[in-house]
Amino acid sequence: MEPRSSGLQRLVREVAKFGAVGGAGVLVNLGVFNLVRHVSDLPVVRASIIATVVAIVFNYVGFRYWTYRDRDKNGRTKELTLFLLFSAIGLVIENGVLYLATYGFGWDSPLQSNVFKFVGIGVATLFRFWSYRTWVFRALPARETVASAESILGREPAKRAPKQRVP
Repeated sequence: MEPRSSGLQRLVREVAKFGAVGGAGVLVNLGVFNLVRHVSDLPVVRASIIATVVAIVFNYVGFRYWTYRDRDKNGRTKELTLFLLFSAIGLVIENGVLYLATYGFGWDSPLQSNVFKFVGIGVATLFRFWSYRTWVFRALPARETVASAESILGREPAKRAPKQRVP
């Protein structure tokens, strides 16, 4: 049972770190969103897209250098490309919720915009967590597996007992 609980503990730590970076990213996202809405006349969804892009950059740095710092670092170009692809899908999900609320239902007060922006972030976060851990920040082989393989390779071949000849 220990390997399973160890795997569960790793997952819990990963979710906690993802949540900490994501929580800070939500604050960045909502802060930039409200700042842009306050200082400009941009439509709500455009302001939201700007905020989401700023949060994506913030989150990449947090995920790469803290949450997933122990993951495979080879192929950074591929990693960044996949991160941006899945982030763009998350952006569409997040801002699709806001677009529907704003233009579909006419809910455009500052409070309503923030509520639906937050709901959109929540829905997109589920997708992002799954896609980032599955496709972007791929796990390295388990340490136990690597140690086991190295110990097998490091062993000297067993000496064979001389064959006994029967006359």
